[in-house]
Amino acid sequence: MRLGVLDVGSNTVHLLVVDAHRGGHPTPMSSTKATLRLAEATDSAGKITKRGAEKLISTIDEFAKIADSSGCEELMAFATSAVRDAGNSDDVLARVRKETGVELRVLTGVDESRLTFLAVRRWYGWSAGRIINLDIGGGSLEISSGVDEEPEVALSLPLGAGRLTREWLPDDPPGRRRVAMLRDWLDAELSEASVKILEAGNPDLTVASSKTFRSLARLTGAAPSGAGPRVKRTLTANGLRQLISFISRMTTADRAELEGVSAERAPQIVAGALVAEASMRALSIESVDICPWALREGLILRKLDSEADGSALMEPSVRDAGGQVVDRNQNRSRGDKP
Repeated sequence: MRLGVLDVGSNTVHLLVVDAHRGGHPTPMSSTKATLRLAEATDSAGKITKRGAEKLISTIDEFAKIADSSGCEELMAFATSAVRDAGNSDDVLARVRKETGVELRVLTGVDESRLTFLAVRRWYGWSAGRIINLDIGGGSLEISSGVDEEPEVALSLPLGAGRLTREWLPDDPPGRRRVAMLRDWLDAELSEASVKILEAGNPDLTVASSKTFRSLARLTGAAPSGAGPRVKRTLTANGLRQLISFISRMTTADRAELEGVSAERAPQIVAGALVAEASMRALSIESVDICPWALREGLILRKLDSEADGSALMEPSVRDAGGQVVDRNQNRSRGDKP
């Protein structure tokens, strides 16, 4: 079946059209992106502005037409932290539904973590053993650990690259003192999460997904995207430390000239690198494999599974003695912001 996946993120709206069937490898047919910077289109009350909402609605309407003309049997539309955290999210969702006919579903941070873990597990298979996965978005950081398709621990923390750039690194280039302060703050923020992840068990494989990690890996020498998804790519802690000392002294314009860094991600790549570094340090990880699949693929896989067995697209979170799900985005981080 041909499916369209519409992802409304903090920075971009992305339509992925795939041919997919249960038991098979989803085949991408087309990819369309628009940069909206929705997380920045908010007022002092944390509400999406009228202009931001109108741009979102027009983009979704345009992309829905593209999905229809591409022959998609179904369009799965979802939003993450930018819409989830907005004070007027219900109103915006209602307008999207009324003016475009698209039912935009808001994923919780835990849903993001679980679906991304599913994609990573399917990519690497059962032989990978226990996997710890890291995923950095614009508004949140997801960390998960497990030996099955459902992670035993799925965490979502408000430590996204865009969010921390706005809150901690407003200058261009960022000041050395601010970078040092953010490093220390991240260490404190990740201490509790790292204990929960490591208590689940030592990993057999450490993985990172998301565009942020792919960009960081490319900047430290990994193969370009043109080499294909099956080329092994890794990011080392040592390489990341050296990279941070280099890119943190550069302006946004200079960073945008680097291979692997898009213009829309150049402003937040330093914060993203610091989150990646702190996460790996907190979990004593020396290197991560870069997974080409992430949230969108996880949603596709869950959809195919639900079609086959009649289950809900996302089952309610299950907690037991050996596992937990935590969404810190529902309760802002400890400590004072700058």
